[in-house]
Amino acid sequence: MRGILAVIGLVFAFAVQANVPRGTIESFIDREMPASGTPGLAYAVVQAGADKKAGARGVKRAGGEAAITPDTPFITGSISKSFTALAVMQLVEAGKIDLDAEISQYLAEFSGQPAGTITIRQLLSHTSGFSTYQGNVSHTEGSQGGEVFAQQAAAIATLTPAYAPGTRWEYSNQNYKILGRLIEVVSGQSFIGYITGNILEPVGMRNSFVSDGKDHAEMATGHRPWFGSKRPLARNSTHLATAPQGGIVASASDLALYMQTMMNGEDDILSAEGKAAMMSPASDISPNYGFGWFLDPDDGTVFHSGASPGFETLLTMVPAEQKGAAVLVNAGSGIGFGESIELRNGITARAIGLDYNGEGSRFWQKAMFVGLALLPVLYLVSMVWAWRHRAQLRAKSGASGLFSLWFPLLTTIGAAVFLLVFVPQIFAASLPTIGLFQPDTGLAIVAAAALGVLWAIFRLGVVYTKPAK
Repeated sequence: MRGILAVIGLVFAFAVQANVPRGTIESFIDREMPASGTPGLAYAVVQAGADKKAGARGVKRAGGEAAITPDTPFITGSISKSFTALAVMQLVEAGKIDLDAEISQYLAEFSGQPAGTITIRQLLSHTSGFSTYQGNVSHTEGSQGGEVFAQQAAAIATLTPAYAPGTRWEYSNQNYKILGRLIEVVSGQSFIGYITGNILEPVGMRNSFVSDGKDHAEMATGHRPWFGSKRPLARNSTHLATAPQGGIVASASDLALYMQTMMNGEDDILSAEGKAAMMSPASDISPNYGFGWFLDPDDGTVFHSGASPGFETLLTMVPAEQKGAAVLVNAGSGIGFGESIELRNGITARAIGLDYNGEGSRFWQKAMFVGLALLPVLYLVSMVWAWRHRAQLRAKSGASGLFSLWFPLLTTIGAAVFLLVFVPQIFAASLPTIGLFQPDTGLAIVAAAALGVLWAIFRLGVVYTKPAK
């Protein structure tokens, strides 16, 4: 989640620092994997031409014996946006989509709506005006029917973008939900059918597929953070509703083929010119994002990270040198504890020769999480204290006494509003979405908000509910 945690794709761009990493990929995994709490990972490295290698470590499910291999499928999260963007560009080259046409020209539900003037280029490049929060506020992972993309598009069409289209860049899942529906309408195929037939099969991605709402035993199992540990998801579920923005399921070996195809400079699944356009700035207000790819002009990388409940991924290419790396882990990061960012970035840096100096201290993130987790405990202890000192509380009188009794209620209500309303906005995700990706954090937020108010009410109850004589 990084923004869900807002904009997880930006993390890699700002993490790279001027220090050449030392040691092999395998020795680095030996050091870093235990600290991340990741049950399993797979990676692939490609070099110029047909050279590629892949590796894996750990297990599909914590406590199990099934080993991760380079052919094990993982949910790739927002790396999926590059597949959706590629599909749109195929339809552009087929003359079926105009990049600068308004979405209302293709999707009737957007006609006359505030979002109707957004162009296809703006959707692809996150300059539509939809905010990160709007894109994360609803994860419709329970929606699985064949009309889910039509339903999502109709719901989004009623929203007013947070900003005027084309005026600023802000990452938002809403853009790619709309594009998923656009692909269906323009191609006349289902999203799954189009991506499978026009991208996965031609590239040779035999161990990859589009999330279809079914369980898949061959997948790695996702693990979510739980107060310093990782808990496996009950099932290897996939969710059709998230497919365009985060639901491509792929193996590390298959992603190596995908990277090679994107960097080969040939006309195949897309023209060489079209691939280059995808990996170039989309507009003046999108200098670091193309179509489905983040761009770092300083080191020439094109990349995207991904986060799904229980999974985190990173795919990075250096097109000018035809080299790249993919890293897939079957665990989501906690806050400060059990983060996989250094694991993913460190493998990538060693694989393709990037400068990287690690993430540095995570003290403040850890302190924030510990404080949030301890708040409910503190309130429970305070309730016990209030009951044991009830006589002292009941003896309070006068203006100062009333203030000391009632003021905590006001402050805890204020704290609850901050925790339940403003903290999710800081995370750029709704509270249910935070709970979906980081259940420990979600529980701590709700518990702290509820028990704070309950403690204040309990104190008042102790004072004003005196025993009968």
